Amino acid sequence: MANGAFYCNRCGTQNSALAMFCASCGDQFPTESQQLSAPTIGTLEIAPQPGIPAWQARAVSPPTVPAMHYGGFWIRFIAALIDGVLVGAVIWPVSLMIAVLIRISGTAVAMPGIGVHLVNAIVSLALSTCANWIYEAAMESSSKQATIGKMVLALRVTDLEGRRISFTRATGRHFAKIISAMILLIGYIMAGFTERKQALHDILAGTLVQRTR
Repeated sequence: MANGAFYCNRCGTQNSALAMFCASCGDQFPTESQQLSAPTIGTLEIAPQPGIPAWQARAVSPPTVPAMHYGGFWIRFIAALIDGVLVGAVIWPVSLMIAVLIRISGTAVAMPGIGVHLVNAIVSLALSTCANWIYEAAMESSSKQATIGKMVLALRVTDLEGRRISFTRATGRHFAKIISAMILLIGYIMAGFTERKQALHDILAGTLVQRTR
């Protein structure tokens, strides 16, 4: 084959490279002579498939990487409200029962009223702290990678490479929120302005809050 032409091996007549039979003697050309070089698209070469002529091969576009989206301040705020209501619904009845027991015990030992209130406040704070910690750290380090509030809003917590975090890291992230709150909540507000929507506790823990839809 030369310059887009094919020469018949039988009679030597010049034919088109796409011809199936010689225009002079009618001899049938071999199938291999009809193959075209594989077309290229940019730097992607598409090789002919077995039994399919190269001119019929279709280009396959390279796979695209989906864009990553992150949860900003307001959507995370709504998720936190949902979680707060859910955890509160569990803690409140338990706290009420404990308060009654503390009052009965305080009366039995003649504890002053201020002492009863102080013990009740300490126990309630400890119960609330432990419940919120276990709930958040366990859920965010689970296969769901999110609390119920985050799941409702299609959010999940990951490390900087998009992987599931450990319970230890989830615990560190939870208690780092104390720092975010101490500086006039600026640590939380940072989630609305940083490049990957990271709050201060996300930066400290090396985590991201991604949107899955």
